[in-house]
Amino acid sequence: MSEPKRPSWVKDKTLTEDFEVIDCPPYDDYKDHQNDNEIYILIKVDFEFYEIQVAISNYQHEIMRVFKGKRPQDIYNAIFRYEKEHNLNWFNEKQHVAYLGKELKKAEIALALGNTGYYQE
Repeated sequence: MSEPKRPSWVKDKTLTEDFEVIDCPPYDDYKDHQNDNEIYILIKVDFEFYEIQVAISNYQHEIMRVFKGKRPQDIYNAIFRYEKEHNLNWFNEKQHVAYLGKELKKAEIALALGNTGYYQE
């Protein structure tokens, strides 16, 4: 069995015996997306107060909480801490957590650039 082709950035790293390189198929934003069972999120950039706001909404389209802050890490840490402290079950899908991080970063960049055209995917 031949050794898998190493990406150049791992050429001097030690690899496990079962190391492999996995080609990732394209992700379809509609077909592949999985929602969490209890909530969805809305993200807005508030240029008046220079902050990012995240609304946690239920599937009756009622906003339950709004978390606001200047940086993505402040917001997602506050959300996950709140969820844990109150024994909530908001984020079960890792995909949803990754989506939150991606959208918060986009919002942070829009805020820094003064780009009022930010929209949540």
